[in-house]
Amino acid sequence: MYRLYNAAMYNTTLRIVGDSDDAEDVMQEAFLKAFEKLDTYRGAVSFGAWLKRIVINKALDFLRVKKEQLSLEDTGEVGEMVDEPVDTGEVEYRAEAIKKAIYDLPEGYRVVLSLILLEGYDHEEVSAILNISNATSRTQYHRAKKRLIELLKRNSDDHE
Repeated sequence: MYRLYNAAMYNTTLRIVGDSDDAEDVMQEAFLKAFEKLDTYRGAVSFGAWLKRIVINKALDFLRVKKEQLSLEDTGEVGEMVDEPVDTGEVEYRAEAIKKAIYDLPEGYRVVLSLILLEGYDHEEVSAILNISNATSRTQYHRAKKRLIELLKRNSDDHE
């Protein structure tokens, strides 16, 4: 089971915690918890989805302990944000540049962006997972996309 899901769960954890050593530790703890709770798996969702939820929860727990409180509310809640088109220019980004830029995002932005864009959760699910309002999830996601594009453009300009 570990060999089958190791790489995918590590990548999920890394995207959330942003540090490879921490991601490895969190992933190991998540697998231990999954093995301990294996008898609670009921088959309502795929095993991979069940395991991913444990991994995400462990990663978020890690961030909460690390910062004593993952506070996405600090930036203020803005009313419903409309997903405005963001100008990406004609710049093509390589996967490594995008990964690096995601890791350079502030923690709150990185978590919300990863859960929505990379893990496929919607704003309602993210707001429940992170215990934030739906509007805050939308705001953080919008700001994260905008900041990510800024980082990618700046990094692209630096390499020219």
